[in-house]
Amino acid sequence: MYRFISLEAILFIATFFFSFNGFAGSSIKETRVWPSPEYTRITIESNTPLKYTYMNLTNPERIVVDLNGEALSKELINLSKMVSAKDTTIKSIRAAQFNPNTSRIVIDLFASSTVKVFSLLPTKPYGYRLVVDVYPNNFDPLANLLEQLNEKNILPEKNRELTANSLPQKKGPPKKEPIIIALDPGHGGEDPGAIGAKGTKEKIVVLQVAKRLKKLLDQDPDMKAVLIRSGDYFVPLGTRVKKARAAKADLFISIHADAFRKKSVSGSSVFALSERGASSAFAKYLANKENAADLIGGVSIDDKEPALARTLLDLSQSATINDSLKLGNHVLREIKKVNNLHKKYVEQAGFAVLKAPDTPSILVETAFISNPGEEKNLRSVAYQNKLANSIYFGIKSYLKTQPSIAFYTKKSFDE
Repeated sequence: MYRFISLEAILFIATFFFSFNGFAGSSIKETRVWPSPEYTRITIESNTPLKYTYMNLTNPERIVVDLNGEALSKELINLSKMVSAKDTTIKSIRAAQFNPNTSRIVIDLFASSTVKVFSLLPTKPYGYRLVVDVYPNNFDPLANLLEQLNEKNILPEKNRELTANSLPQKKGPPKKEPIIIALDPGHGGEDPGAIGAKGTKEKIVVLQVAKRLKKLLDQDPDMKAVLIRSGDYFVPLGTRVKKARAAKADLFISIHADAFRKKSVSGSSVFALSERGASSAFAKYLANKENAADLIGGVSIDDKEPALARTLLDLSQSATINDSLKLGNHVLREIKKVNNLHKKYVEQAGFAVLKAPDTPSILVETAFISNPGEEKNLRSVAYQNKLANSIYFGIKSYLKTQPSIAFYTKKSFDE
């Protein structure tokens, strides 16, 4: 009786044959898979630049990536174990030695997807990286934001299509739209942000603080929060601004944790965008460090937009910056009740993530993760709650002043 050998079996046999006969070497250092509600990223890190080709195949949907001059390594094989059961983009990953000089990676997909494959030059803490970003074609990039807005069943008219539920009902006072606040936990995914001496990662603690703040805002009948990043994945700086504007956010709060070479440096800070130069050497240093997130996190050159590189700000942004400074001062006054301040005033610098022209935006540096005492605090649930409360009360205090931002021509805020 004849027996047919499956393709998987052939690849398995070929893998061992080529591996043990040493036809090719491997420069692969590490592999990582980052699932998110919007896309899944696969990263292959190596000691030397990788030569690759790739193709999209259908029936079934899959992506094939060939690494030329690379022998199959345990790092590539481990990719199959890294696929999350919650990943709705990638079904599975297989790796095998395709021929003596080529390792092949097959990425099985749940549905038709758009793929971006690109290389990144070394930047601390990483070596050379090959990045595969997979975006499901049937995914609405605003779906996650709108889902968050609809959690309280108060999706604002400005974001809601006309439905039976939104048709005029009995006459009465008009329903007040909530203030929409975009919360932007810094870094994520490939970009860990600052790392404390105990191994505390900025990307983790700022997401925890943001989620605690979101809970407070959502409990307030006059406000609603959306998380720009809801998990451990990378979001480019320009995309963060786009997402906030797409959600028609009224305020934008970016949450971070400082780091400096001197462990003794401590304190919380609040920053707004600058029309000109930075307000201090430290503000300039910090803005440059935060703006390098795209290099660390990994952005395809195709994703760069000339608009984000503009240095001239229009008059509408000048007004927005004034409101950002007012918001920052209110938040700063509340934060000093929780932690000492690094600077007693709102600093300014050219933070890329604060460049929405029509949304008051601030960046809150909650504490110095490089300071042993503040790193310990940042890991504490009680301290995170205090930080979240201070930012929340700062926002409420700012809104009670009836600021001159544009949304007050459409809504009112009552105590």
